[in-house]
Amino acid sequence: MKPTFERYAIFQTGGKQYQALEGKTLSIEKLDVKVGDKVSFRDVLLKKAKEGDVKIGQPFLDTPVTAEVIKHGKGEKVIIFKFKRRKMSRVKKGHRQPLTVVRILSI
Repeated sequence: MKPTFERYAIFQTGGKQYQALEGKTLSIEKLDVKVGDKVSFRDVLLKKAKEGDVKIGQPFLDTPVTAEVIKHGKGEKVIIFKFKRRKMSRVKKGHRQPLTVVRILSI
């Protein structure tokens, strides 16, 4: 049986889109906000309040999504390896993307 979501919203931040459910925690692009502060995301693309009541922004809706910052951290390490055969050339680099974990308070 597929889970159904009564209320959710789709918002955009950091060039990516996320689904917001009340109480859900998300890892998003790093924000310059202290832990414990509240953040409002104004770029809301879609909002579903109840069954059959879907609002689509053109391009955005007026009601923001509010969230609380839980912690800051880094994502998993990504290895970049470049290799050119017969040229004695190889480069190995690693990268960890800085992230912010937020909990959605209201839609």
